Amino acid sequence: MAGEFGNPEVVEEEVDILMIGGGMACCGAAYEIMRWSDGTDLKIKLVDKAAMDRSGAVAQGLSAINTYIGDQDPADYARMVSNDLMGITRDDLTYDLGRHVDDSVHLFEEWGLPIWKLDEKGERHDGSKGLTPLKDGGTPVRSGKWQIMINGESYKWIVAEAAKKALGVENIQERVFIVKLVNDKNDPHRIAGAVGFSTREDKVYVYKFKACLLAAGGCVNLFRPRSVGEGQGRAWYPVWNAGSTYAMAAEAGAELTLMENRFVPARFKDGYGPVGAWFLLFKAKAINAIGEVYMDRNKAMLDDYPPYGQAAVPASCLRNHLMLHEMKEGRGPIYMDTVTALAALRETLSPREVKHLEAEAWEDFLDMCIGQCGVWAGENIEPEKKNSELMPTEPYLLGSHSGCCGIWVSGPEDLGAPTEETEAGVPDHLPSGWNWGYRSMSTVQGLFTAGDGVGASGHKFSSGSHAEGRLCAKSMVKYCLDNKDLKPELDTSVDDLVAEIYQPVKTFLEHKDYTTAIDINPHYITPKMLQFRLQKIMDEYVAGIATYYNTNGHMLDVAEEKLTMLKEDAAKMRAKDLHELLRAWENYHRILTAEAHMKHIQFREESRYPGFYYRTDYNFVDEENWKCFVNSIYDKETKTYTCFKRAHKDLVDKTKLFK
Repeated sequence: MAGEFGNPEVVEEEVDILMIGGGMACCGAAYEIMRWSDGTDLKIKLVDKAAMDRSGAVAQGLSAINTYIGDQDPADYARMVSNDLMGITRDDLTYDLGRHVDDSVHLFEEWGLPIWKLDEKGERHDGSKGLTPLKDGGTPVRSGKWQIMINGESYKWIVAEAAKKALGVENIQERVFIVKLVNDKNDPHRIAGAVGFSTREDKVYVYKFKACLLAAGGCVNLFRPRSVGEGQGRAWYPVWNAGSTYAMAAEAGAELTLMENRFVPARFKDGYGPVGAWFLLFKAKAINAIGEVYMDRNKAMLDDYPPYGQAAVPASCLRNHLMLHEMKEGRGPIYMDTVTALAALRETLSPREVKHLEAEAWEDFLDMCIGQCGVWAGENIEPEKKNSELMPTEPYLLGSHSGCCGIWVSGPEDLGAPTEETEAGVPDHLPSGWNWGYRSMSTVQGLFTAGDGVGASGHKFSSGSHAEGRLCAKSMVKYCLDNKDLKPELDTSVDDLVAEIYQPVKTFLEHKDYTTAIDINPHYITPKMLQFRLQKIMDEYVAGIATYYNTNGHMLDVAEEKLTMLKEDAAKMRAKDLHELLRAWENYHRILTAEAHMKHIQFREESRYPGFYYRTDYNFVDEENWKCFVNSIYDKETKTYTCFKRAHKDLVDKTKLFK
């Protein structure tokens, strides 16, 4: 029984499948899984650190669905993803996603998500007009080649409602933070359980299972943010994404891929407001302080990065590269030219559409980034009268947006031309090491991932993450049915797991009376102070905003030394309450993720993503030696990462991009 804080009640439970997370990926899996498990006796549970209605990256809503294929070729989608990520992606994963994603979007509309449409005259209408649904041939309002506009403030709520209805609320546990995966006692390459704690009660939960879906988002607040003072904690991606997906998978022995990749979005300054609708729907241009379109002024710089600079749409990192050049040359600030864009649109749209467009200029933020409306209002900005500043943010690690770091997973079995003959004379179906039987399973048996967790496959966004979760649901059910007799055994005792989870609490209780000031104590460090140290290291040595995203081998060596000491000090974090316990474990996960990021950049001796980061000692793209995947495996005994190369292969012809 529970007593005073620090003596938690322990709840043990055995299921067949555990889903960790409450974002779009797990919502997709929760919706889909009951269909495949119908008629079986599989026990399935979903555990979320927060609450599904507003959990994950779509928490505040969205104004667009960024991945909808429509009548286009999924192969072209795969080409776009590859180009935007400088040529290194898994075509099998991106093509597979492209051929499945639309079905999720059709479900969203069926569940009540308002999707903008064009009427028979070609005029735009928001989702309230009752035009033909997408699945029946309705024409969406495209803001870009792959993006469609929605009224999406309640997007996540709608998707979560369907997931809860399908899975059953009795099979969903909210406000439980899973912090550690446990391997199987009889097979260290198999997963057997997970442990976490309630963020509301003094309880520790220990689960055993045959399979789990680890989809707990990307990593935010790894680097020192641009927001300081009253804005501390404001970020572009959700702040509760603490690298848990990557850290827990790494500790379980799963192979990671492309952890050097990061996303540095250019966003409206201070509010981190989205720019996609402004560039794509409103056709606005980004300009320097003297009114020049810097993408035109600096176009010749793209020739330094063949072939990616010659694509019809240059990669996101290259667009950043040109913006950073303007700022370094003293032609900042950078602005979004909203005034010219809105004036031009008024000349071509009907009065009704103009009124709708002006409302959308604000709704774009109200749907998904309310803080940016506060910045506009507080600075007297009317977008039709005054331009707004743009600024590249601090770096983020993710796999579902314009980044591709994550976990190396098994791809689909029915894609990819045969490559070479095996000894038995049977043609290999895919490049070696790309498929081992279950879609989206990691190199650890029974451990699956989706969304931000899947590496080498960016640009899934919300709809793609949902679709990928659905693919996992089918795979996990098949895995469990194929392993009906498997009896998972934890390789660590429950008592030891509970002691490890609550160590920060024990540290606090043992030493809290040593000083009269609770936050100043030689025996422990607060999670907040430890996070500041982590962010300072990453910012100053691993290509953060302090160095204009520059680093080199010497700086990375310093970072490695400092992260080693930080890991030692992290063992002395305190937790005076459940909130600090949550913050402590988020920090453990961030540190492991930070180390992976640093080690991968250290290993890759080129600057594959200029504009996202530069290795000034290897400031070029080396196609001959580095057009490959950089992968790594973490050894939890020695607490070290080992990096290595995996060969890259194009399964889709990329020359179309550069003609």
